[in-house]
Amino acid sequence: MGLNESAGYGAVALAALASGYLASAYGLRPVPFYLGVVFAALGLALSAMFARDTLAHARHEARVHHDGPAAPPPFREIFIRTSWRDRNLFACSQAGLVNNLNDGMAWGLLPLFFAASGLGVARIAVLAATYPAVWGIGQLATGALSDRWGRKWMIAGGMWTQALGIWLIVAAPRLAAGGGRFGLWVAGVVLLGLGTALVYPTLLAAIGDVAHPSWRASAVSVYRLWRDLGYAVGALLSGIVADLFGLAWAIVTVGGLTFLSGIVVAVRMRSAPRG
Repeated sequence: MGLNESAGYGAVALAALASGYLASAYGLRPVPFYLGVVFAALGLALSAMFARDTLAHARHEARVHHDGPAAPPPFREIFIRTSWRDRNLFACSQAGLVNNLNDGMAWGLLPLFFAASGLGVARIAVLAATYPAVWGIGQLATGALSDRWGRKWMIAGGMWTQALGIWLIVAAPRLAAGGGRFGLWVAGVVLLGLGTALVYPTLLAAIGDVAHPSWRASAVSVYRLWRDLGYAVGALLSGIVADLFGLAWAIVTVGGLTFLSGIVVAVRMRSAPRG
């Protein structure tokens, strides 16, 4: 999972940097959007040429490591188990939702916050690229480490690290002036990226620890429902709070929710996998 997620979010970092450069050189549209068209076409072509079905691998795992195949439970049961009933799966689902909630805030509000603080497009692009770059590169280590150290405290610690980074970003204008602010903002997005690197591949691995191969894909789909709903929840919540109280309070609120999510993981998740 670390290798897979690292490739994905390393590409996000490069795309953020490249689109920011193109926007500063040629304007916000349409040139930066041409990258998206090219990426979509390349993704379709490469998947068509090189992707292979992996269902046989899951069936082999079920035979070798789980005493033979098992009939999957009804999807309704998988949904309830992943959403609430199973302690580990619930902890993963809520952490995934909050992680993407703060990720949506990072892409939606942080550029506005930086622009309102006087940064130009090029420097905002550097900050926007640093976040997924640290996230992507960090996952090369965190995915492997979670196989050795366990999932629970990497997820909880990652959520707390994200919260610290978010709060540092908001506090930077009060802690330093001029160029010093930019250095603190870099430190903040580095912490945000590091925390996300601790969390992102580890959550998916934790799902695999619990879910039997016969229903693992269904459990991942429910987890991804909650995780990716975080983008919508984050956009609505941060937008409403920003309108009512200002950008800084919206960002602080998201940081608080992220910290609380880490507490939920620490309390609810079992340290040892039950796969």
